[in-house]
Amino acid sequence: MPIFNDTKVAFADKTDAQLRKAYWMFKMIEQPALTNIGTSLLNFTVHNNFPFVNGIVKNTLFEQFVGGETREESMKAVKQLFKRGVGSIFDYSIEGKEDEETFDAVCQEIKDIIKFSVGNPAIPFIVFKPTAFGRIDLYEAVGKNAELTSSQKEEWARVVKRFDEVCKLCHEHEKKVMIDAEESWMQDAADQLCEEMMEKYNQEKPIVWNTIQMYRTHRLEYMEANLQRARERNYFIGYKIVRGAYMEKERARAAEKGYADPIQPTKDASDKNYNAGIDFILNHLDKVSAFFGTHNEISSELVMDKMKAKSLENNDPHIYFGQLYGMSDNISFYLSDKGYNVAKYLPYGPVKDVVPYLTRRARENTSVAGQTGRELGLIKKELDRRKK
Repeated sequence: MPIFNDTKVAFADKTDAQLRKAYWMFKMIEQPALTNIGTSLLNFTVHNNFPFVNGIVKNTLFEQFVGGETREESMKAVKQLFKRGVGSIFDYSIEGKEDEETFDAVCQEIKDIIKFSVGNPAIPFIVFKPTAFGRIDLYEAVGKNAELTSSQKEEWARVVKRFDEVCKLCHEHEKKVMIDAEESWMQDAADQLCEEMMEKYNQEKPIVWNTIQMYRTHRLEYMEANLQRARERNYFIGYKIVRGAYMEKERARAAEKGYADPIQPTKDASDKNYNAGIDFILNHLDKVSAFFGTHNEISSELVMDKMKAKSLENNDPHIYFGQLYGMSDNISFYLSDKGYNVAKYLPYGPVKDVVPYLTRRARENTSVAGQTGRELGLIKKELDRRKK
């Protein structure tokens, strides 16, 4: 039997009613046309302040994929996960706003998360998105070495200041901070900032972690170059390794603007690149630590096998596994049951503000081949098991 098929372990905390509700939601998400209509309608009703929407969302998608509206409310999920050996990564999931007031507010929220989590091993990582601290167009301009206006220079200085304040606070409190990856056209500037923060705060151990999207081309070469830089400048590297989540958008933009598609040509090529990333990490553990963010069972088992081949302990401090809250519990809880380091991304925020995140996740689930079907199959298997 495949190792990640133990549904009794995966859903030990779920009631029959919770499983049936989850089954219904994944069944809806499985239909691309229905998902597109539903997410568009949901965004419209929330944007126009329809009074009944909050309750519906909170009792469906929100309940499945979000910890709560506040950190305090989300602590119920944090404690439940940690009882089973799974950490939580608070993800303040406010998306789509591009004003200085919001950037400052989100930066303050991230700093509050750091202070809130000090001394709590159930919250091993802090995380933020680069575009939570600055406009995507500004990142793009900086990454292209475009000549900035005086106001853009001031704006970029504020972005750098937000990065530095968060990374400095994490360094002071010995909390690891992961910086998410986003669209390829803004990533060069984000990478550069991550490297600067690593050099500044990773002198003794990996506090600052960058995210590498392995469905992109040339990412392995980037990792190799950064390793050389880290050796020359004597700092440690932390990477979250993911496949990626913007494939359709990336390909459409590349075609529209006439530049080379930055995405691997096939799913098989992405998988091979991800596996090459696994090898890269495990061959350089003296300098590099990794958080393998994946819902892919084959990749997860491959990391386990390679750890065993290198005689590494299951709880080796350089290696973490991670999945999203509400998904792939069969992987998360199997790994934690075997003593591996595991953490779930735990989104939180006001219902209205989190809806863009939820609808994006729903669309991503629809586009990832087999993901939703696998969730449905596991839930059905567990419900059938409980009937016996």
